[in-house]
Order: sequence, then C-alpha cells, then structure tokens
Amino acid sequence: MMRSYYLDIVSVEEKIFSDFVKKIQVVGSEGEMGIFPRHAPLLAYIKPGIVHIFMINNEIKYIYLSGGILEVQPDVVTILADVAIRAEDLDENKVVESERKVQKSISNFYNNDLGYAQIAAEISKAIRKLRMLERVKR
Repeated sequence: MMRSYYLDIVSVEEKIFSDFVKKIQVVGSEGEMGIFPRHAPLLAYIKPGIVHIFMINNEIKYIYLSGGILEVQPDVVTILADVAIRAEDLDENKVVESERKVQKSISNFYNNDLGYAQIAAEISKAIRKLRMLERVKR
C-alpha cells in the first residue's frame, strides 16, 4: 500500500494546489527538507524557492514560493505563502522581461532608488523563476 498525505498550498490570492502526494521537497530556514508521509508534526519558515511535489502517479510538479510557512500534521501538510506560482502558469516573456529590468536596475544602481538588498532579492526571484521554466521545459 502506497502511503500519501494531503497537501494544500495557499497564496494570499488563492488556493494554488490541493491533492494527495507521496512527498515534497522544500527549502526551509534551516535548509532543504523532505516531507514524507507520517512526518512528525512541524511548523517551519520556508525560504523563497521552488517546492518539488512528487505526485502519487510519479509526476513531479513545481511551484515557486516567495517564502512562507509550512505546517505538517499527521495526514495534512499546508504551505501558506505570500506568492505561489505554478510552473505551468509562468509566462516566459514576463520572466525574461523581469530579468531585463533587474539587470537595468543593477547597471543604474548608483542612480537608482532601489537599495542593494531589494535589487538582490529581485535578482534572486528572477533566477528562481528562470530555473523553474527550464525544469518545466525538460
């Protein structure tokens, strides 16, 4: 018998994902975590990045998270994120345009109102989105 648990991923705007899964991989504040069925209860911060969802049918889904909170209960795992984007919902043109804007901000850094930390965060987001697009294309 295959073990699974129910996963809910919710953003501020909508429920992004809700289904039974075999496991997930996500980056928490303490490092990468794998959440398998019957995991001990847990409450953890999630860093911005991609959650890998291993479906019961062996398909792998990817969702970009801006960060958030992970709650693990015996049969339900919930992720609450400010922003969550399914890989299939990413528009490659928008991602590339976002990367171009970030590069322009860097080149104009000394004349820009954006602080270094904000520019670094924008770069990080653009890179993660591009990586997810690359994974989806494979």
